Amino acid sequence: MLSRLKTDFQLSIITLLGIAAFLGITPFVVLWFVQGNIVAGIVDILILVCIAGGMLFAWITGETRRVGFVIAWAVCLGAVAAGAVGSADFFWLYPCLMVSFFLVGPRAAVLVSLSAIVTAITIRSDGFRSLDHLWSFFTTTVMTCICAYVFAVRNEYHRKNLELLATVDPLTGVKNRRSMDEGLQMALADALRTNRSYGLVMMDLDHFKRINDEYGHSVGDEVLLDLVSLIQKRIRNTDQLYRYGGEEFVLLLSGVDPDGLGLIARNLHKIIRQQLRLRCHDSKITASFGAALLRRNESAEAWLERADAALYEAKRSGRDRIVFSGAVPAQDTSSPVGSSGLAN
Repeated sequence: MLSRLKTDFQLSIITLLGIAAFLGITPFVVLWFVQGNIVAGIVDILILVCIAGGMLFAWITGETRRVGFVIAWAVCLGAVAAGAVGSADFFWLYPCLMVSFFLVGPRAAVLVSLSAIVTAITIRSDGFRSLDHLWSFFTTTVMTCICAYVFAVRNEYHRKNLELLATVDPLTGVKNRRSMDEGLQMALADALRTNRSYGLVMMDLDHFKRINDEYGHSVGDEVLLDLVSLIQKRIRNTDQLYRYGGEEFVLLLSGVDPDGLGLIARNLHKIIRQQLRLRCHDSKITASFGAALLRRNESAEAWLERADAALYEAKRSGRDRIVFSGAVPAQDTSSPVGSSGLAN
């Protein structure tokens, strides 16, 4: 439970709102019924029921976006209704306006907030003591929304940057290992649902440590960027490239059979062998490849392990070659380096 609250910001906001609403509104429910204000008590109960129901639904389904939107409407319009039938004017509307900017996106929160403010002024237009009182209410609520909007926009900007840093490799701009784990799980789920075939190609630059040691890490970074550029120009939009670590990359391919996997791996191997060079020395750079098709009911860990074992075999047997785990696809005679198969 705590782990979900730590990783799901929206769920944590909905949960905290539910706890705060129960602690803050329940005493007023009791007070309204004691004082005989049945309508105000019923309004507060309905607000609590809506928040509690939304919180429960979010925990069960994980759907927080629509739940947040519904709760934002409920708390803001509920605060308006409570102010109209209670004795505290619209004091509850101010925190509800701010909360709406945490529950939904800034633009949607503006719509909810302005709707609540206009509704409050409309239903109580004759209840304000003076025109100054009305304008004070309007100005303070709008200022509250503006401040909350600025904070929400900045918060969303920083959140997206953090998500980007958590899922994208900062040097090459491709997805990182964390994204790869999610991508493999999605591939397994899709393969189970649609029977679509998937392939993995792991590639590792040969003697990359020597490049860093002799020419410096800045030259090594240039090589990695050139490698990514070469690969991205020759893969489909549906294919995903990940940086697995250091000079090692993983390519996730969808809808490929053994021959298709072999064709893609050999084409990339050939392109890298012919075009990837040290800019400062104009010397050729090669790469080793390990490839594996997803087997039925295979786990992501086992699939990745087979591809990694094939890559290890390619490096152990001399580098600058491709090794396929399992069935070996038809040989491309134009390929300068042969391939072999692994039974594991």
